[in-house]
Amino acid sequence: MLMPREKTPDLALPLVGGGAFTLSEESSEQGTVVCFYRGLHCPVCATYLAELEKLTPDFAERGVTTVAISSDKEDRAQAMKEKVGGDNLRYAYDLPLPQAKDWGLYISTSRGKTSIGIEEPALFSEPGLFLVQPDRSLYYMSVQTMPFVRPHFKELLGALDFAIANSYPARGEYKGAV
Repeated sequence: MLMPREKTPDLALPLVGGGAFTLSEESSEQGTVVCFYRGLHCPVCATYLAELEKLTPDFAERGVTTVAISSDKEDRAQAMKEKVGGDNLRYAYDLPLPQAKDWGLYISTSRGKTSIGIEEPALFSEPGLFLVQPDRSLYYMSVQTMPFVRPHFKELLGALDFAIANSYPARGEYKGAV
């Protein structure tokens, strides 16, 4: 189980358009927003990622980089990037499902075609949102079992402003007896 203030697993995945995203090589001042999404088949994901695309420059102003990650293959990740539009958000793909589980993501099985007529993969991860500090320690996480009720990126920006101004530590780190 991932714990605040402890190192997260590394991520090394190809990016749509070329290159690679490697979490341990990120050089942001305040950290990286890692947004795991279900895949091209998910209309909720497209709307969610459009908001992150729009707010990525606001995260950058605070010294935070962003990346959207799925287990989709390159063609589907490229199609999602095109559907969302913009050039601010990076899209990584080919996330191995065992690695998704290492991040605490839930795995679902296909139910066929979605409401937008796109076939779900046989297996795919459900969404998760993480803020990982530059030393790769976990600062914030939210993991969902379904596509609905996700954290709002504007609220995360506000929380970042408070955390940066007040050197607010990651919480939830206690592991002792209760």
